[in-house]
Formats: sequence, structure tokens, C-alpha cells
Amino acid sequence: MEFIEDIAALEALYGAPGEASTIKVMDRITPLYRRWIDASRFCVLSTVGPEGTDGSPRGDDGPVVRVLDGRTLALPDWRGNQRIDSLRNVVRDGRLSLVFMVPGSNNVVRVNGRGRITADAALLEGFERDGRRPRVAILVAVGEVYSQCARALIRARLWTAGDESAGLPTVGDLLAEAKRGFDGAAYDAEWPGRAARTMW
Repeated sequence: MEFIEDIAALEALYGAPGEASTIKVMDRITPLYRRWIDASRFCVLSTVGPEGTDGSPRGDDGPVVRVLDGRTLALPDWRGNQRIDSLRNVVRDGRLSLVFMVPGSNNVVRVNGRGRITADAALLEGFERDGRRPRVAILVAVGEVYSQCARALIRARLWTAGDESAGLPTVGDLLAEAKRGFDGAAYDAEWPGRAARTMW
């Protein structure tokens, strides 16, 4: 198998991007991009560090990030699996990307920038839920923001295909596969209650 390792060869295969692909890129959160981001309850955070890359889903029951100003976003780090892979990466290499999705929309919005971790009490207080606060937040200095082409979500029928989860292995199944003797059925049975108690 041959590989393309030359940028000129790669560009020759694709040609020049159309005007809409280039004029949409902004260096700040404009009013319309803010409306889009404020509507998003889910994003994927991508980071890079010495061990490689990390992609982490982030979700909330309201806006997944807070727009502090046109060049700054705050992403609270709500409870997850405690691995802190993304946070480790941000501390060591601030480069990150956020891909925002809104149910029903085949478009996504991407923010590329640099992140820093803060445990600032005043900021975290603003995210408080049921007496709980995130331990930290990622402050994102926006480098660029732009919409993505809808083709990927249209091809995947992400919002129109219906529930296709029947027959998928559960997390308990995956854990039992990873470690002999792990009680995956018990893990799955306990998960709904544990999630409800530790959501925030």
C-alpha cells in the first residue's frame, strides 16, 4: 500500500476549497455563532499530549459551555470516570478543539484554540447544581470558530435513523471482556442508580 506523505500531492487530489469553506472561519465568537453554541448541550473535546490524542464527550442539561466573551469559553469539568486524560493534556499542551452538536441539526460548529485549567471559586460557583460544583473548568482562548459541512451527519443519519442500540455490548460486557472474573452484570445493574447519585 502506498501512502501520501507530500502536501502538494494531497492538495492535488482535492483542489482548492470553495469560498464558503474559507469565509466562514472567524477569530472570535460572533453573535450568530454564540446562538449556535448556546443551543448546544453536547460537544466533543479533543486534546493532544505526550502520549497522543484524546477525544472526550462533554454534556450538560443546558449549554455545555459558557461564553464569557467573544474570545473566551468556559467548559466545566463535571464528574466523569476520573481518568482526567483531557485535563492532563491541557496542562501539558493547551491546544484543543471543541465540536458542538445540537440534536436535529446536521451542521456542527468547531472551535479551535488553547485551554487552561482553573479552579477559580467564583467561576465554579456560577456552574453550581444541587449544591455541587465542578472541580475545575477549562478556559478556552478561541483561535478560530467555524461551521462544518453537514454531509457527515447526513450520511450517518445521526438524527433520523432511530434507536440502533439493540444488541450492542453493555459497558459491563466490555469490562468483563477486559478483566476475567469482573461482574459485568452487577456493574450494569448498579449503573443507573450510581449515575443518578453522581450526575453532578
